[in-house]
Amino acid sequence: MNISETETPVRVVAKTCGSKENNKRKVTYAFVDSYHSLCLDKKDIMYAELEACERLLKYAVDEGDKKTIQSEIAELKMALDLLT
Repeated sequence: MNISETETPVRVVAKTCGSKENNKRKVTYAFVDSYHSLCLDKKDIMYAELEACERLLKYAVDEGDKKTIQSEIAELKMALDLLT
């Protein structure tokens, strides 16, 4: 996967989306300022996603969103543990 890197660290924005009625919420990610030609590996991307989730958790108000984000954080940490 070729994802560009700028002079600043990888900036990833996390958002929650999905239906609140069916409890099918999930976290989505978007890369910010990714236009240079340096490649990032999977671990760097996952660390950026983890950082974005932790930022999102600070501002989450809805309990359903908080549970979804906490679940995503746990999954990312487990995946990172398996990669190392």
